[in-house]
Amino acid sequence: MAVQLQGSLFDVADDAGLGRPLSEARRTPLAHGAWIDVLPGWLSGSDILFEALLASVPWRAERRHMYDNVVDVPRLLAHYTEADDLPHPVLAAARDALSAHYGEELGEPFRTLGLCLYRDGRDSVAWHGDRIGRGARENTMVAILSLGQPRPLLLRPRDGGAPHVRRPLGHGDLLVMGGTCQRTWDHSVPKTAQPVGPRISIQFRPRGVL
Repeated sequence: MAVQLQGSLFDVADDAGLGRPLSEARRTPLAHGAWIDVLPGWLSGSDILFEALLASVPWRAERRHMYDNVVDVPRLLAHYTEADDLPHPVLAAARDALSAHYGEELGEPFRTLGLCLYRDGRDSVAWHGDRIGRGARENTMVAILSLGQPRPLLLRPRDGGAPHVRRPLGHGDLLVMGGTCQRTWDHSVPKTAQPVGPRISIQFRPRGVL
Protein backbone atom coordinates (compact mmCIF):
# COMPACT_ATOMS: atom_id res chain seq x y z
CA MET A 1 0.00 0.00 0.00
CA ALA A 2 1.50 3.31 -1.11
CA VAL A 3 1.07 5.12 2.20
CA GLN A 4 4.02 6.53 4.10
CA LEU A 5 3.98 8.06 7.59
CA GLN A 6 6.37 10.78 8.69
CA GLY A 7 6.82 10.00 12.38
CA SER A 8 6.56 12.50 15.20
CA LEU A 9 9.73 13.71 16.94
CA PHE A 10 7.81 13.49 20.23
CA ASP A 11 6.55 9.92 19.76
CA VAL A 12 9.78 8.05 20.36
CA ALA A 13 8.77 5.09 22.57
CA ASP A 14 10.26 1.71 21.72
CA ASP A 15 6.82 0.08 21.64
CA ALA A 16 3.17 1.09 21.57
CA GLY A 17 1.35 1.35 24.89
CA LEU A 18 -1.07 3.43 26.92
CA GLY A 19 0.59 6.51 28.33
CA ARG A 20 -1.17 9.29 30.24
CA PRO A 21 -4.03 8.29 32.56
CA LEU A 22 -7.54 8.91 31.31
CA SER A 23 -8.21 10.98 34.41
CA GLU A 24 -6.13 13.72 32.74
CA ALA A 25 -8.61 14.09 29.88
CA ARG A 26 -10.03 17.61 29.70
CA ARG A 27 -13.81 17.87 29.30
CA THR A 28 -15.42 20.63 27.25
CA PRO A 29 -19.20 21.04 27.65
CA LEU A 30 -21.04 21.74 24.40
CA ALA A 31 -24.56 22.96 23.74
CA HIS A 32 -27.66 20.76 24.15
CA GLY A 33 -26.16 18.40 26.72
CA ALA A 34 -23.22 17.26 24.58
CA TRP A 35 -19.57 17.19 25.66
CA ILE A 36 -16.12 16.10 24.47
CA ASP A 37 -13.11 14.86 26.42
CA VAL A 38 -9.66 15.39 24.86
CA LEU A 39 -6.41 13.75 25.96
CA PRO A 40 -3.40 14.52 23.72
CA GLY A 41 -0.78 11.78 23.49
CA TRP A 42 -2.79 9.12 25.33
CA LEU A 43 -0.95 6.42 23.39
CA SER A 44 2.84 6.33 23.49
CA GLY A 45 4.63 4.75 20.54
CA SER A 46 1.61 5.49 18.38
CA ASP A 47 3.64 5.61 15.18
CA ILE A 48 4.71 2.00 15.83
CA LEU A 49 1.07 0.99 16.17
CA PHE A 50 0.23 2.94 13.00
CA GLU A 51 2.74 0.93 10.98
CA ALA A 52 1.52 -2.36 12.49
CA LEU A 53 -2.12 -1.63 11.69
CA LEU A 54 -1.30 -0.39 8.21
CA ALA A 55 0.30 -3.76 7.47
CA SER A 56 -2.07 -6.12 9.32
CA VAL A 57 -5.61 -4.71 9.01
CA PRO A 58 -7.65 -5.98 6.02
CA TRP A 59 -8.42 -2.50 4.72
CA ARG A 60 -11.26 -2.35 2.23
CA ALA A 61 -12.62 0.24 -0.16
CA GLU A 62 -16.37 0.80 -0.24
CA ARG A 63 -18.84 2.41 -2.63
CA ARG A 64 -22.07 4.05 -1.50
CA HIS A 65 -25.15 5.58 -3.04
CA MET A 66 -25.03 9.38 -3.09
CA TYR A 67 -28.23 10.84 -4.52
CA ASP A 68 -28.46 9.26 -7.99
CA ASN A 69 -24.86 8.04 -8.17
CA VAL A 70 -22.67 5.34 -6.64
CA VAL A 71 -19.42 6.89 -5.44
CA ASP A 72 -16.19 5.72 -3.80
CA VAL A 73 -15.99 6.26 -0.05
CA PRO A 74 -12.99 8.63 0.33
CA ARG A 75 -11.11 6.52 2.90
CA LEU A 76 -10.38 2.85 3.59
CA LEU A 77 -12.35 1.01 6.27
CA ALA A 78 -12.26 -1.95 8.64
CA HIS A 79 -14.61 -3.10 11.40
CA TYR A 80 -14.25 -5.47 14.36
CA THR A 81 -17.21 -6.83 16.32
CA GLU A 82 -16.97 -7.78 19.97
CA ALA A 83 -16.47 -11.42 18.91
CA ASP A 84 -13.51 -10.67 16.61
CA ASP A 85 -9.85 -10.92 17.48
CA LEU A 86 -8.37 -7.43 17.33
CA PRO A 87 -5.38 -6.77 15.08
CA HIS A 88 -3.11 -5.59 17.92
CA PRO A 89 -3.13 -6.20 21.70
CA VAL A 90 -2.81 -2.46 22.41
CA LEU A 91 -6.30 -1.97 20.96
CA ALA A 92 -7.74 -4.48 23.44
CA ALA A 93 -5.92 -2.71 26.26
CA ALA A 94 -7.26 0.65 25.08
CA ARG A 95 -10.83 -0.68 24.90
CA ASP A 96 -10.54 -2.13 28.40
CA ALA A 97 -9.09 1.11 29.79
CA LEU A 98 -11.88 3.18 28.20
CA SER A 99 -14.50 0.81 29.61
CA ALA A 100 -12.98 0.95 33.08
CA HIS A 101 -12.81 4.75 33.09
CA TYR A 102 -16.12 5.60 31.42
CA GLY A 103 -18.15 2.48 32.23
CA GLU A 104 -19.99 3.90 35.22
CA GLU A 105 -20.95 7.10 33.39
CA LEU A 106 -21.78 5.27 30.17
CA GLY A 107 -23.57 2.39 31.88
CA GLU A 108 -21.88 -0.28 29.74
CA PRO A 109 -18.50 -1.15 28.23
CA PHE A 110 -17.11 -0.28 24.83
CA ARG A 111 -17.52 -3.30 22.54
CA THR A 112 -16.77 -2.68 18.85
CA LEU A 113 -14.02 -1.01 16.84
CA GLY A 114 -14.22 0.80 13.54
CA LEU A 115 -11.07 1.90 11.72
CA CYS A 116 -10.64 4.49 8.96
CA LEU A 117 -7.46 5.05 6.96
CA TYR A 118 -7.11 8.56 5.55
CA ARG A 119 -4.35 8.11 2.99
CA ASP A 120 -3.81 11.80 2.21
CA GLY A 121 -5.67 15.11 2.18
CA ARG A 122 -8.10 13.89 -0.47
CA ASP A 123 -9.58 11.38 1.97
CA SER A 124 -12.28 12.69 4.29
CA VAL A 125 -15.56 12.04 6.07
CA ALA A 126 -18.59 14.26 5.56
CA TRP A 127 -20.68 15.83 8.31
CA HIS A 128 -22.53 13.13 10.25
CA GLY A 129 -23.45 11.80 13.67
CA ASP A 130 -23.33 8.14 14.75
CA ARG A 131 -27.14 7.98 14.72
CA ILE A 132 -27.72 4.57 13.19
CA GLY A 133 -28.89 2.31 16.01
CA ARG A 134 -29.18 3.37 19.62
CA GLY A 135 -27.27 6.62 19.13
CA ALA A 136 -30.36 8.08 17.41
CA ARG A 137 -32.42 7.99 20.61
CA GLU A 138 -30.07 7.54 23.58
CA ASN A 139 -27.10 9.34 25.09
CA THR A 140 -23.96 7.38 24.38
CA MET A 141 -20.20 7.73 23.84
CA VAL A 142 -17.87 7.25 20.91
CA ALA A 143 -14.12 7.34 21.63
CA ILE A 144 -11.70 8.18 18.79
CA LEU A 145 -8.01 7.29 19.00
CA SER A 146 -5.98 8.98 16.25
CA LEU A 147 -2.70 7.69 14.84
CA GLY A 148 -0.42 9.22 12.24
CA GLN A 149 -0.44 12.75 10.88
CA PRO A 150 -2.83 15.17 12.61
CA ARG A 151 -6.07 16.05 10.83
CA PRO A 152 -8.71 18.41 12.24
CA LEU A 153 -11.93 16.91 13.58
CA LEU A 154 -14.70 19.50 13.24
CA LEU A 155 -17.92 19.53 15.29
CA ARG A 156 -21.00 21.67 14.75
CA PRO A 157 -24.47 21.71 16.33
CA ARG A 158 -27.20 20.31 14.13
CA ASP A 159 -29.41 23.34 14.74
CA GLY A 160 -26.63 25.80 13.92
CA GLY A 161 -27.07 27.61 17.22
CA ALA A 162 -23.56 27.38 18.67
CA PRO A 163 -19.98 27.91 17.42
CA HIS A 164 -18.14 25.16 15.58
CA VAL A 165 -15.39 23.25 17.41
CA ARG A 166 -12.07 22.28 15.79
CA ARG A 167 -9.66 19.73 17.31
CA PRO A 168 -6.52 18.58 15.43
CA LEU A 169 -5.96 14.88 16.24
CA GLY A 170 -3.04 12.57 15.52
CA HIS A 171 -0.01 10.75 17.01
CA GLY A 172 -1.92 8.99 19.80
CA ASP A 173 -4.47 11.69 20.70
CA LEU A 174 -7.84 10.67 22.16
CA LEU A 175 -11.20 12.41 21.79
CA VAL A 176 -14.39 11.10 23.40
CA MET A 177 -17.82 12.40 22.34
CA GLY A 178 -20.49 11.96 24.99
CA GLY A 179 -23.87 13.01 26.30
CA THR A 180 -26.19 13.97 23.43
CA CYS A 181 -23.31 14.58 21.03
CA GLN A 182 -24.33 11.99 18.43
CA ARG A 183 -27.92 13.26 18.34
CA THR A 184 -27.42 17.02 18.58
CA TRP A 185 -24.03 17.59 16.95
CA ASP A 186 -22.36 16.49 13.70
CA HIS A 187 -18.66 15.91 13.10
CA SER A 188 -16.41 15.65 10.05
CA VAL A 189 -12.84 15.38 8.81
CA PRO A 190 -12.68 17.71 5.79
CA LYS A 191 -10.55 17.36 2.69
CA THR A 192 -7.48 19.57 2.45
CA ALA A 193 -5.31 20.76 -0.42
CA GLN A 194 -2.35 21.00 1.94
CA PRO A 195 0.26 18.22 1.80
CA VAL A 196 -0.59 15.89 4.67
CA GLY A 197 0.46 12.36 5.54
CA PRO A 198 -1.76 9.39 6.38
CA ARG A 199 -3.90 9.06 9.51
CA ILE A 200 -5.73 6.12 11.10
CA SER A 201 -8.84 6.83 13.17
CA ILE A 202 -9.96 4.09 15.59
CA GLN A 203 -13.50 4.42 16.93
CA PHE A 204 -14.53 2.54 20.05
CA ARG A 205 -18.31 2.16 20.47
CA PRO A 206 -20.78 0.42 22.79
CA ARG A 207 -22.92 -2.37 21.41
CA GLY A 208 -25.60 -1.16 18.98
CA VAL A 209 -24.07 2.27 18.29
CA LEU A 210 -23.09 2.64 14.62
